[in-house]
Amino acid sequence: MQRTENIFLVGPMGVGKSTIGKQLATKIGLDFKDSDLEIQKRTGVDIPTIFEFEGEAGFRKRETAILDELTQLKGLVLSTGGGAVLAAANRQHLTARGLVIYLYCSPDQQYARTQKDRSRPLLQTESPLAKLQELMEERDPLYRQVADHVVSTEKRNAASVTKEIYQLVTEA
Repeated sequence: MQRTENIFLVGPMGVGKSTIGKQLATKIGLDFKDSDLEIQKRTGVDIPTIFEFEGEAGFRKRETAILDELTQLKGLVLSTGGGAVLAAANRQHLTARGLVIYLYCSPDQQYARTQKDRSRPLLQTESPLAKLQELMEERDPLYRQVADHVVSTEKRNAASVTKEIYQLVTEA
């Protein structure tokens, strides 16, 4: 096996990180954590509420602290938030502490998957698709920078993506 003591899933919102992460952790026999859910558990409020009271900067500060902590654990599949790669410290922790899989799909596919989801603060705008395109333009190079592997989830179900990742991390 490669560096699979930890597997970190990065990518944009709506790509399937949480769903695929849970399936992968079960298949490999590792624990599963979702950094956004951990933040919510510890603060007692949802992500939109954190954005409302602390702004994106406050949320990102919390995200960096939780990612530093979670990436130090062993035997973990970790689903990160879509913006986790924005902070240099987060990118360093991810690349140094585990195998990083970039789950990719197009902004159009992201929009189709997230258009009814009101829990995504960055999409509460007049043009969510334009926002997704803007975020992808900014973040795609950062996802690719940290990734050991890029796996497309475009028009694919979680089971097929999980199988592909399983094959990637168990071949050696």
